[in-house]
Amino acid sequence: MSEHHHHHTVVAGDLSRAFIIGIVINILYIIAEAGVGLWQGSMGLLADAGHNLGDVASLALSLIAVKLYKKAATKYYTYGYKKSTILVSLVNAVILLVAVGGIVVESISKFINPEPLEGFTIAVVAGIGVLINGITAYLFIDHKDNDLNVKGAYLHMAMDALVSLGVVVAGILIHYTGWYIVDPIIGFIVAFVIVKSTWSLLSDSLRLSLDGVPESVDIEKIKSAIAEVDGVASFHHLHVWAISTTDNALTVHIVVKEGADQEIVKNKVKESLTVCGINHATLELETRACCELNC
Repeated sequence: MSEHHHHHTVVAGDLSRAFIIGIVINILYIIAEAGVGLWQGSMGLLADAGHNLGDVASLALSLIAVKLYKKAATKYYTYGYKKSTILVSLVNAVILLVAVGGIVVESISKFINPEPLEGFTIAVVAGIGVLINGITAYLFIDHKDNDLNVKGAYLHMAMDALVSLGVVVAGILIHYTGWYIVDPIIGFIVAFVIVKSTWSLLSDSLRLSLDGVPESVDIEKIKSAIAEVDGVASFHHLHVWAISTTDNALTVHIVVKEGADQEIVKNKVKESLTVCGINHATLELETRACCELNC
């Protein structure tokens, strides 16, 4: 068995395994981190655990998305279950924002009345977090350029490692200076990081839930791409929406110029739409006469 072929088979089963390993080690770590955070009363650790939990949710979502995406369409779900990827992202964003609210409220009270903390313990626990997030990011390094979901997981884990590093620094600072107020400040910073990353997740998934035009699609570019095709007189009823977090669909009515070959026009339009990131295009071709009847 050649090295290359072997590598390819590994990649296929590898991705789900990477997700599952990542999810398991992170969940175990989050339980430990939140436990120590509660025991020590450290906002930095609790906020970091919240941040990690959000990313494990995204990992689990990406895994579910990868699995559901492959499920075939059924009699009642003619698109399959692809849209579940969007709903799950929405739920993920909402849960995270609720968690942030709790962290911020608690950080405010700790900021007003700082309590003594064991800086060294915080640094050690967060240090383990840097390691675990680093390992998880590494699991996805081979796949990150092939799939948006995987790239998201990879970036999340890399960012988590940085956030945990911030908590390590805070712990060391508390240990050597006794400035307990550093802890709620780190709590605020991490909360801000979570809101920033979650906000785009929330707005994107809300937009896609409402069948809005996906962020990755440039509607003006699509309009000019259709208009530029030879034989297209005009077009109307243009709709673009997302079937899943990775698939986009479009429907449009196209008025074909007299004497133009409809089949050729259709194929050219579909080609130029593929370039614009539309992989499901449904075209309704009309001649001028038919169109005037409708008007």
